[in-house]
Order: sequence, then C-alpha cells, then structure tokens
Amino acid sequence: MLPSNLEKVVFGVISTPVLHLADRHQVFSYLAANGPTSTQRIAQDLHIDEDTLERMLLVLTSHEILQRTPAGQYSLPAGMQPFLDPDDEHYIGGFIAHLVQETSARMPILDSYLQHGKDSVDGPDPRPFTSLYRDDQATRRFLNAMWDLSSGPSRELVTLAGMADTTHLVDVGGASGPFAVAALQHSPTLKATVFDLPEVEPYLNETRAAHGLGNRLAFVPGDFFTDELPEGDCIAFGYILSDWPDPICAQLLQKAHHACRKNGRVLVMDRLFNDSRQGPLATSAMNLTMHLETQGRHRTAGEYTALLNEAGFPRCETHRSSGDKHVVVGYKN
Repeated sequence: MLPSNLEKVVFGVISTPVLHLADRHQVFSYLAANGPTSTQRIAQDLHIDEDTLERMLLVLTSHEILQRTPAGQYSLPAGMQPFLDPDDEHYIGGFIAHLVQETSARMPILDSYLQHGKDSVDGPDPRPFTSLYRDDQATRRFLNAMWDLSSGPSRELVTLAGMADTTHLVDVGGASGPFAVAALQHSPTLKATVFDLPEVEPYLNETRAAHGLGNRLAFVPGDFFTDELPEGDCIAFGYILSDWPDPICAQLLQKAHHACRKNGRVLVMDRLFNDSRQGPLATSAMNLTMHLETQGRHRTAGEYTALLNEAGFPRCETHRSSGDKHVVVGYKN
C-alpha cells in the first residue's frame, strides 16, 4: 500500500476535477441546503446521472470532504461547508474552477520549462494578464477566483493591518474589489480606489452596486508599468507582488512610496513561505502555478521586508492570519 501522502498526490489528478464537477453541478449547494441525502434523491433533484454521481461521491468521501452514513446518505461536514457552500463568504468554487480550467491547461509546458528554462520557452509571450483577460468569460472566471481567495480572508486582514486611521485606501490590482469592500465595511468613513486594468472596470461596477457603496468605491483604470499610482495614505498589494520578479516588485514599491502620503503605509498581502521554505503546502503549490501563469514567485516575510526597506519603508511588521493569506506592513516616515 502506498504511503498516505504519496497516495493523495498520485490520485489528485482524479480528485480535483471530481471536486470541481460536484461544485459545478450544485451538489455541494444542494447538500448545504438539504442535509444528509441519498445519491438517488440528489441525482433526481439535480437531473444528473446516479451511477456517475455515486462514484464521484465515494471519491470525495474517501478524502473526508463528504460524510456517508451506513444507509448511503451523503452530507457536508461542518468544517467543509463554509468552503463549498456558494452562499458562504469562504466559498472557493471559483478558485477550484480556475485551477481545473486554466492552471491544469498550462501544466504540460512544465516539461519544456524543466528542459530549457521558462524564459527560453516563453520568449516574447504577452504579459500574463493578456491571457487571463483574453475574453469576457476568462476575465470573469479569473476575477471570481480572486474574489473567492480574498473575500473571506480580507475581513481578518483589514483588522490585522490596523487601518483605523486610514482615510483613503488605494488597492493596486484590486480586481473586483474584495479587499476594498471589506475595508469599507469595516471603516464607515473610509474611501477606496481600485487601480487595475480597464477590462476590470465593469466587474468593479457590479461590486459597487451589489454592496451599495456609491462614491466611496472608485475605479481608476491604468497599467502600473506605465502609469503612476493614485495617491492615498494606504497602498495595498493583494496577491500582486507574487506575480512578478524582484526587480519589478522593487519598481512597484517605489511607485507606492511616491503615491503614499506621509506617515502612511503599504500592505503586502500574500501567501508566505516559512523561513525554511519547507511549506506550507498551499504556498509551495501556488509558487509553482506562479511559474506557470505569471512571472513571479512566493516569498518569505523576510524577503518582502527587505524589498519594502529598499523602497523606503524603514519600519515593517508581519501579521499572520488564521488562513493562507498574510500581511506585511511597511510604514512611510
């Protein structure tokens, strides 16, 4: 018998698509609403094939993602439901869809990277987000994934960042606004500006309307390679610097220093390697996807602190959350 850790890796190629399909066909939403239910009843109500569904549910049960009673009824464990129920702020279905539909499509190129190096293989390929924003469907899928990854954690990160005295947040590459929304809901007098590519604006407009934020949430279209950042007393980078190599991160942080008001701060919100770079698993896995989909990598807190110091933020603090996304704060004198 294979060691447990090896077994999970070997059969992950099956398990992750099964997880995605169950979510796509509303199985988890159904179980969240109805509680323990037989495969026959689930299949009838969702108009899907019973035999195929049963085989999929057995895979998920083996991973303890679902529970199965002796009578053959399936349910979502309490610890899983927040992440698989589309009505919960911690839902990760969009992120899973991105991994299955986008990241997995890039995996075959790893062999070429391994033999020849990423730069030689990619050559003059367009910037990563040219591909991710290639059409409306791809753009929405990517922004949904970013929302799923950031919306729930943002509530904790706003508190950890100590933004009580902040008056104007600038969220660089803020996508459809998960962190900006959390910050605005936390601080009623705060105003926020999302700075991102023009393709993102319609989705930010949807967020503004859905949350009733009016003129408190603004959007400025731009390219942070060619444009200056809007001015504010808090400049945030959430899952942005991990898209780029150190020299580009240094340029972006210098722009942030210029845009940041006196006594303001910069927030770097991202996954962090531990100091030994032996984990966590999610950071190690996403570090590889950065190689596939972007030009960046994940870093330790110390590496981000060094970049912030070099950009003119002499005092830095690292605040670790209860999840995968943490915040390194750099203060401007």
